[in-house]
Amino acid sequence: MGTLLLNPIVFSIGSLSVRWYGLILGVGALVGLLLAIREGKRFGIPQEFFMDVLLIGAPSAIVAARIYYVAFMWDEYKNDLWKVFKIWEGGIAIYGALIGAIISAVILVRRRGYNFWRIADICAPGLIVGQMIGRWGNFINQEAYGGPTTESFLRDTLHLPSFIVNQMNVEGTFHHPTFLYESLWSLGVLIVLFILRRRKSLRAGELFFSYFILYSIGRFFIEAVRTDSLAFQGPDWLASFINGLWTPMTWLGFEQGALDPAYGNIRISQLLPIFIIIIAIVSMILRRKMIPNLPRYSDPIISTKASYMDSLPGEVTQEKAAASAKDTSPEHPDKTE
Repeated sequence: MGTLLLNPIVFSIGSLSVRWYGLILGVGALVGLLLAIREGKRFGIPQEFFMDVLLIGAPSAIVAARIYYVAFMWDEYKNDLWKVFKIWEGGIAIYGALIGAIISAVILVRRRGYNFWRIADICAPGLIVGQMIGRWGNFINQEAYGGPTTESFLRDTLHLPSFIVNQMNVEGTFHHPTFLYESLWSLGVLIVLFILRRRKSLRAGELFFSYFILYSIGRFFIEAVRTDSLAFQGPDWLASFINGLWTPMTWLGFEQGALDPAYGNIRISQLLPIFIIIIAIVSMILRRKMIPNLPRYSDPIISTKASYMDSLPGEVTQEKAAASAKDTSPEHPDKTE
């Protein structure tokens, strides 16, 4: 029997339906934007710049996320190409979204004369808060859940409210709310990022790398609990290695979600985080060793495109941007968050 208790449609106007999934993603993007704007003010960066980043980055992220997902699930779409465009039914991949957002951001940031790594650092908390909120769209759609569990585990062990427990009852079987696990992990990552960005030793780009490292750690362990993972058929030694890394989850009473052996034996969103963590750590080490005078997070952020800065409302100039960053650096705690 069907057990989708929450209506995925907020309201309809004629044939036009507004769905919770899209609304929640929009709220996540908006909150992320506000965080970036607030932090950007410390460096004299106008809010119009971050609004442009969102207006270009959000569509790019959605398109890339869908392409990423469809590419690995092509058998489900090749006979009905119209389904590719039905994004409101779910089926996007976070890592695909990040790829699309980063590509568009690199292009825009360079055109505006900013250093990409400095802007990426400012946007990192916004990215994770968008993911934290966006996962609740999966909750409404009753998707991205984990393997079977018991009602008592959800109610008595996790002490979850009834509206979550009931929504995790999929066709008569209760499932792990992996959307919630990832949302809570993202909240923890957000808190750590807020702490890290106040450290004087933090260098340019390292907050962005920290975001990838921390998120990937959580995603690696949560992904194996899910039952809808994108996967591929890889060597047995690699599958065994990944399963060995995941073993600590069994000590907490978790089991891996079902993965059809005919579909694959390696979850992509477990393998990819391993590479991301390694690349991010190595990159931070090499950048400190190879780049002389690597800027600190608290250093001023100045656009090299004077014409762009001069055209902004409020006469935001290079000098004002530098002065703003200096006054709001960690050495001036009275003007920080």
